[in-house]
This record gives sequence, C-alpha cells and structure tokens, in this order.
Amino acid sequence: MNGTGLPVVTVTRYVTPLREGGSLPGVVEGDDLGTYVCKFRGAGQGAKVLVAEVIVSRLATRLGLRTPRLVVLDLDPQLARYEADEEVQDLLNASVGPNLGIDFLPGSFGVDGQVSAADDEGARVLWLDAFTANVDRSWRNPNLLLWHGDLWVIDHGASLYFHHGWRGGVTAPEKFAQQPWDVTGHVFETCAARARELDEEISASLDRDALVEVVAEVPEVWLEPVPGADGAGELGAEALRAAYVDFLSARLRTRQWLPDGAR
Repeated sequence: MNGTGLPVVTVTRYVTPLREGGSLPGVVEGDDLGTYVCKFRGAGQGAKVLVAEVIVSRLATRLGLRTPRLVVLDLDPQLARYEADEEVQDLLNASVGPNLGIDFLPGSFGVDGQVSAADDEGARVLWLDAFTANVDRSWRNPNLLLWHGDLWVIDHGASLYFHHGWRGGVTAPEKFAQQPWDVTGHVFETCAARARELDEEISASLDRDALVEVVAEVPEVWLEPVPGADGAGELGAEALRAAYVDFLSARLRTRQWLPDGAR
C-alpha cells in the first residue's frame, strides 16, 4: 500500500499504446500478473487528471456504479529503454515513479451506440457527471464499457475542472457550487428527470465525511503544490485535500448543477 488505500504494483512490461485519447494511455503488465490501462503522470494534462480519476471513481463506487479497480503503477526508468516508439519513450521517461493503473477488463467493449441501461443506472451516471462537472460522456465519447452484460463507467479525467484554475490560490468553492452543468448531448440525457427523482436517495450516500475519505485515496505525490494567493507561499498536499473537500461539499449543498434542479 502507499498510504492512500491504493495498492502499489510495479510495471513489468509496456504492452501497447491506446491512441484513442490525446493523453496516450497504454496497456501494461504488473508484477501481480495483472493487466492495466496506465494513465501517465507525464502526459500533457498532468497529474490533476489522475487526481480527478481517483476522486470520481471513488464517488462512483459510493453511488453504486461499477468502475474498474485502481492501483498505483510504479514505473521504472529502465522500461523506456526497450520502447522503439519515440513518442511513447518520451512519455515513459516523463512518468517515472507512480502513475495510475486502471484494471483492464478483458473482453469488454466500448459503448458506441444506444446503450441498454436501466433508467436508475443511467440516472446515477448522469447525477455523478453533473455533480463532478464531467464534460466527457457524450454520444461521441461515452466512456462506458459493457462487461459480462454490466455497465462500467471509466475515464473521469475531464471532471473537476476547477482545479485547473488553482494557479493563484485556491478560491471560490461557492462559484463551483453554483455552476450549471449542460446535459445536452450526454449519453444519458433522457435520464435527467429520473436523476432529479432519485436525487435524495443518491445524495444520501455522500456527506463531508465521505468526501474526506474519498479525497484521502489520492496519492500525495499527485497533489502538486499550488502557489498561494498574493504570494502567500505554496499550498501543500493537506491544504489541497481540504480544498477538494470544500469544493465538493459546497456543490453538494446546492442543486443548480443538476439539470432543472434548484436548492
């Protein structure tokens, strides 16, 4: 373990890149004999994407949704020496150390058309995406897998956009709390009414204590220091954990983000 609850697995082999996304994740094998999709810390979007992946994946689990098991993948610098593709080699060199591993689901396939899901399941996915401001679950890119007949939610890195603005201090959780979320084009857009009906039941599984536990799962090394406001020094990992909890708690107290919702 690495102190966050995520197991640590050493990467033993880089198998192949997944070129569907811009961050060039790859399939790797680990010393536990598992196969993982690796999200690299050295990709262009940086460690914040990995933070969002962990937080939203853990929230999804608390809402009763299926999402693949997560691990920390320790990447040895020697691995890049055996990679012929220069782009991949550069990425491996930039990502030495802890990266995010997402359990590879053999035989699963991506949803690329009308998905068969119960209204309640689709409503929970929509509620999660609205709460975390996920802009990346459209018909063009559903980020859903079907495995053994069940629906699995994946790829949450486009959520929690607010942390990309933490350059001059962590401010304005109330602004995020009030920020509407556009349901147009969402893969479960037709479940918006059901999401509102289930809101009380869904939100009952979340409170500030639950959010603290969720954020605690993020490895400290991915919580990169942020400059404080007005030159007040850098904000470290614990301050950033508290900020994530504050932003999500503030949003949980409102419903302007839920389509046609209000509180």
